[in-house]
Amino acid sequence: MLNEMKDGGVALGALIGARRATASAPSAVAEIKRWSVERKKQVVLRLLRGESVDALSRELGMPIFRLEQWRDRALAGMDAGLKERENDPIEKRLDDANRRIGELEMEFKMLRKKREVRRPLAGRRSSR
Repeated sequence: MLNEMKDGGVALGALIGARRATASAPSAVAEIKRWSVERKKQVVLRLLRGESVDALSRELGMPIFRLEQWRDRALAGMDAGLKERENDPIEKRLDDANRRIGELEMEFKMLRKKREVRRPLAGRRSSR
């Protein structure tokens, strides 16, 4: 497997190549501990443009599942952003209805307290 020299030694180039093939040599990109949002976005954009996930994985020293996870999260965020509607009449009616329900609930509580103040003993029965 390794290129052996005539004197029984191993060629230096063979060892370096073997290390690269087994991915034990750290690359400059693999040393990155945290990926910023901007860098992740650039990677996802490259994936969306059609670059191979295998090639990007090798280039960046990042597992394929992680790159696919970033892509899926980005697509989910894009979907959520595109679903929003500005000045949606249904949303406005729902907000108005919720506000009115809150007002009625407060009014109901105030009336109940007012009734209890007028007749504090009305709900009690005599012991006889």
